[in-house]
This record gives sequence, C-alpha cells and structure tokens, in this order.
Amino acid sequence: MSLNVSPDLLSIAERGDVSDAEFVACVRESLPYAWEVVSRVMTDLRTTGGDFADHEVPPPSDTERGQLLRALASDAIRGGLERHFGAKLAFQNCHRVAAFSFDAVGSERHQAFVSPRGQLLNQSPELRNC
Repeated sequence: MSLNVSPDLLSIAERGDVSDAEFVACVRESLPYAWEVVSRVMTDLRTTGGDFADHEVPPPSDTERGQLLRALASDAIRGGLERHFGAKLAFQNCHRVAAFSFDAVGSERHQAFVSPRGQLLNQSPELRNC
C-alpha cells in the first residue's frame, strides 16, 4: 500500500474532494523518506535562487527506494507535492530527484534531464537493480 490513510481521511474522500493540505499531510506521514528528499531538493531550489536543484544520493535501502518510486510514479502524489512546494519534479533512475522552477519547464536543462539521453547517461552498474 502506498499511503497510510486514516479512517477520518478515508471518510472525507468517500464524501467528496480531499484538500491538497489533507492529502499532502497523508503523503508526508506515509512516505517520510520520499518527503525528506523532495523537501530537501525543493529547499535547495529556493535557496540557490536558480531554476534547478537535484538530489543524487541513492536511498539507503529498498524500503526508501520504494517510497521514492511510490511518491514520484503516482500522478496524484507527484502533483500534490508540486503544488505544495511550487515547483516541478523530475525523476531519474529510481533515486535522482530534481526540482525545476515552473518557468524552467521546457528549458534546455529540463529537456536534457527528462530525455532518453539523460536517462542513459545517469546509469551505472550499481543502479541496475532499480
């Protein structure tokens, strides 16, 4: 299961729309490693004042890798995180998380990161199991 949904939040969802704040709080509680990585890359993006920041440290275990995969492979979770933090996320090779300012989406750097070439250049023998 991707998220630990409380009975209260499930009841809210059954009655109608869930707010981004409620959803993001569930993500933060359910996927703490993924939350930490995304928070860090988003903070780096804001503090550098640039349009790109990334996190390239492989997760310490398959449990943490699984959290990143669940968070960034889900359109709902990724979209919620992007709205919460105010930037676009990109994901590469099961661990490399990048944040781009919304203005940088479509830029040369963004296109290089999300391209097949960018994916291939970020491969290594240590990461082939992901």
